[in-house]
Amino acid sequence: MTMNLFSIFDPSTLYMINNWVSIFLWLLFVPSIFWLTKSRVNIIYSSLIEYIFKEFKPLLLKSSFVLLTVLSVFSYILFNNALSLFPYIFCASSHMSFTLSLALLSWLSLMVFGWVNNYKNLLIHLIPQGTSSGLMPFMVLVETVSNIIRPITLSIRLCANMIAGHLLITLLSNSLINSSIIMFSFLVLGEVALMILEIAVAFIQAYVFSMLFTLYTAEMSS
Repeated sequence: MTMNLFSIFDPSTLYMINNWVSIFLWLLFVPSIFWLTKSRVNIIYSSLIEYIFKEFKPLLLKSSFVLLTVLSVFSYILFNNALSLFPYIFCASSHMSFTLSLALLSWLSLMVFGWVNNYKNLLIHLIPQGTSSGLMPFMVLVETVSNIIRPITLSIRLCANMIAGHLLITLLSNSLINSSIIMFSFLVLGEVALMILEIAVAFIQAYVFSMLFTLYTAEMSS
């Protein structure tokens, strides 16, 4: 029994001490991609990847090779978010240690790539076009701070959205025990609605993270 509601997100309080192993469960789905006869799940996944590829390709015309990384990040986050909706599977994407590591690694790789290959354009982006001379030092400071906090905003956005939905599902589940028959029916309907919403959030958050990663990459290479 957990002493704190938020302790359900702590791997040490769940049934397995090595719950972080759950972030590698998506590897179980990789071999099925190479099957000669594709299943319905593979067809849906391939259609989704093709759609994401068409959406992101116009943003990275000068560095289209980065799309492989973007699609990999999208798939990785999507599988982790979706698998965490199953019972007894630890939700790694609800932890800052997971999301911040992923965001920081992505941002740092982009910064190194940008400063090594395209540092002039990076400096130009610090001053928006049409900025007056008096505002230039202030805009440089603002743009620098905005650039530095990008991994933090990326990680908090993903973590907060995932933990909020799981928290609501847990609260409703705890209310089912002592509820009446009529209230039980309403709570079950609420649980089903929340699960559908969380499935949508799992896709949306993976898409948002990948889209922002693509936009940051396009800025570095433009």
